Amino acid sequence: MNTKFDELLEFPTVLNFKVMGVACDELPDLVVGELQKHTPGDYAPKVKASSKGNYHSISIAVTVISKDHIETIYKTLNAIEEVRYVL
Repeated sequence: MNTKFDELLEFPTVLNFKVMGVACDELPDLVVGELQKHTPGDYAPKVKASSKGNYHSISIAVTVISKDHIETIYKTLNAIEEVRYVL
C-alpha cells in the first residue's frame, strides 16, 4: 500500500474502522478475532444492519502504533471472506 498515514497522523492514535460485510452472526467475532492477532484488547464493535438486512456494518475503534500497523489491519480485515469493504 502506498499510504501517507505516517505523514498525517501521530502515533499511537485511535482509528475507527468500519467494516461492511455479508449479514451473518459470526461477522463481528471474525473481525474482532483478526484484530486480536495484531492489536490485543477489549473491543466493543457496533453492528448496524442495512435497510434490507443483507449486510452488516461494524464500527470498531482500534489503537494503532504505525503506518504499517494500519496497513496490516486493512489487509487482514479485507481477507475475511464475508467482508466486502473496509473503511
